[in-house]
Amino acid sequence: MNTQATTSPQFYLTAPAPCPYLPGEMERKVFTHLVGARATEMNDLLTQGGFRRSQNIAYRPACEQCRACVSVRIIAGEFTANRTMRKVMSANRDIVSAVYPAQPSAEQFSLFRSYLDHRHQQGGMSDMSALDFAIMVEDSHVKTRVIEYRLRPQADQEGPGELVAVALTDILSDGLSMVYSFFNPALTKRSLGTFMVLDHIRRTREMGLPHVYLGYWVNGSRKMGYKVRFLPQEHLLNQGWTRYQPDSVKE
Repeated sequence: MNTQATTSPQFYLTAPAPCPYLPGEMERKVFTHLVGARATEMNDLLTQGGFRRSQNIAYRPACEQCRACVSVRIIAGEFTANRTMRKVMSANRDIVSAVYPAQPSAEQFSLFRSYLDHRHQQGGMSDMSALDFAIMVEDSHVKTRVIEYRLRPQADQEGPGELVAVALTDILSDGLSMVYSFFNPALTKRSLGTFMVLDHIRRTREMGLPHVYLGYWVNGSRKMGYKVRFLPQEHLLNQGWTRYQPDSVKE
């Protein structure tokens, strides 16, 4: 397969495979390679068109029958945290975050393995090695960063605090795209997944950009349900990006 950069991207279609989100459904994806000098520009355009990035691949669902996967982006400038989200922010006041180049570390991989072993034992990433993790983080031709979240060190503690969460994030012309995130699965009361989304909304506002891209919301999948709690947001439908109007949103 030719992966060299060309003036126009070449798109390919995967063979049908069992859907990881909806039992009994089959998924297909259309994908292209993000390589060469235009990779960052293409990542911008494709993300705005509903694609997601994985390493140097941009993909989106192309299922023959199902249309459950919907691209979601938060309107950062209008976002207001609800009561539950304010509690999450309060519970994590002792966490400090820092942005780094997209380079993997042994500490990150240890946390990643713990996350997979507790949360995604049967998932497609469950057997990833340290090398696989390194490729996931650093195999990119686009503008991407690693955000580390650590407990604030105690006064008598030497070195940085405990690493509790990590986000791999693309920087786009119109916002931030959360490519992949993971956290300490033992710290359930902290709701670290929610906390990282809230932190990305804050960062996007500070950068003066409008959107946080969350990837796909899958209607009917419980593990994707959290994505529609961050309001207001837009969904990419046949008529373009459309403001989402929920029937009800739990606090």
